[in-house]
Amino acid sequence: MRAKESAQALRRGRPRYHDPTSQLGTPALSALTLRLRLALFGLACSVAGTVTFTVLGAALVALGFALVGVTALVDIGVIQRRRHRGEPG
Repeated sequence: MRAKESAQALRRGRPRYHDPTSQLGTPALSALTLRLRLALFGLACSVAGTVTFTVLGAALVALGFALVGVTALVDIGVIQRRRHRGEPG
């Protein structure tokens, strides 16, 4: 019985062993969720920048913001596909 208990304890790990800051507050969100939030923020900023610089007539800067927006959209698609497959996050 003791060997079975110790095997289960090894699988679980020691409490708070991996994260020395775990007693300081709530646990962090997963990396995938953080990546999604950052991609959404980047998309919002790039749309605002594209519209702003298009109105101001700075086509090259607007194109740069549009490229950042396309990159954010692709990243959001990859993140959603990974979440759909069942990866944690």
